[in-house]
Amino acid sequence: MINFSPTLVLNADYQPLSYYPLSLWSWQEAVKAVFLNRVNIIAEYDQVIKSPSFSLKLPSVIALKEYISAKRDPAFTRFNVFLRDKCKCQYCGVKKKIKELTFDHIIPRSLGGKTNWLNVVSACRSCNFKKANKSLQTSGLKLKAKPQIPTEAALKNNGRLFPPNFLHETWVDFLYWDTELIKN
Repeated sequence: MINFSPTLVLNADYQPLSYYPLSLWSWQEAVKAVFLNRVNIIAEYDQVIKSPSFSLKLPSVIALKEYISAKRDPAFTRFNVFLRDKCKCQYCGVKKKIKELTFDHIIPRSLGGKTNWLNVVSACRSCNFKKANKSLQTSGLKLKAKPQIPTEAALKNNGRLFPPNFLHETWVDFLYWDTELIKN
């Protein structure tokens, strides 16, 4: 039985495709990519998979053979707004878990506000409730930072602030968190 063995996926420049969420593939996806000759194996687990005709150590780190360019403009999604705002309420400044954050329109839609990068911020539930359907001036709340359209690089850098729960020791040379790896 193969244990939980995700594979870190690096671009052809040996940088992770993304940090948050970390670019991971299941061991099955990684093995398939190896057989299709789409990746190079950089590091391996001790676990081996076998069939009658071959055996292969499970890859722990792979690099794509063809470079995937970053998009110029990141997609406007709820997750990317939270990532841009570093998972902090833009009214009180408190860092929250993603499931504890909401999406708030600075200028409410009922007052003509648009749903875009410059009018939407992360908010905790209590600040969102306090602001409700009011303008900033009426609500008495102030923004901690003016919202901006982020670059892919900015989102990637912000993603580095959120290391995942699982970090394998073979990944350390390819990740740049200020987190000590814990060996089991």
